[in-house]
Amino acid sequence: MRDKGGQRNAGRWIAVVGIAAGVAVSIGQLVWAGDTTTTGNRVFFRGGYGEMLSDRAGELITDVHGAGGKNDGTGGYYIGGGAELMITRDLWGVVPGVALVGEIGLEFKRWASNSVVSGEALVGNLAPAKVQMTMLTASVAPKVKFRQGTDFQPWVIPGGLDFHVISPTSSQINYLDIGVQFGGGAEYRLWKELWLGVDGRYHQAANQTNTVNNFWTAGLYVGLGF
Repeated sequence: MRDKGGQRNAGRWIAVVGIAAGVAVSIGQLVWAGDTTTTGNRVFFRGGYGEMLSDRAGELITDVHGAGGKNDGTGGYYIGGGAELMITRDLWGVVPGVALVGEIGLEFKRWASNSVVSGEALVGNLAPAKVQMTMLTASVAPKVKFRQGTDFQPWVIPGGLDFHVISPTSSQINYLDIGVQFGGGAEYRLWKELWLGVDGRYHQAANQTNTVNNFWTAGLYVGLGF
């Protein structure tokens, strides 16, 4: 009798576990089938064309004040990525369909670079060499998104905070700068939470490196909801 009771108990436990597993699988299937990740949170990757509003020719490290050619390129490319975190979908109940998200981004720019006499001229090396002109930008910005709940969503950045690192450093050996950015664009849902967008921004720097670091960018990005 003890063995039969143990078998009955084991059978009950197996049945309970089986029912629980079946319920979990069914719930998982329902969630997967209807899941469009409506949190509004996204990771994105972007890239395109960028241009400085002023070149950095005539500096000591960029081209030894033009002694052997000028590093006067202003255009180039950028690549970057970041995340968007949903703050409110309707501006805290004030405007339905208009969301506010917080964007955290990191972006690398490589400006047009020329072969010039570089800072190595200070140690007697006058051979021309390409001096790479780059910039790294970390940013935090509010982004206002319109037409929430639809597949096409335009957006604007009314103002965001930038932190810049320029390379090479300025003639005064300064390389850190801050600034603001303004931008706009639009995105379209391709499938589930896969989004494709266009992105344009203007960056106004404080020019604390004693160089003019203002620039603009325009390009494409891919976003993934999570």
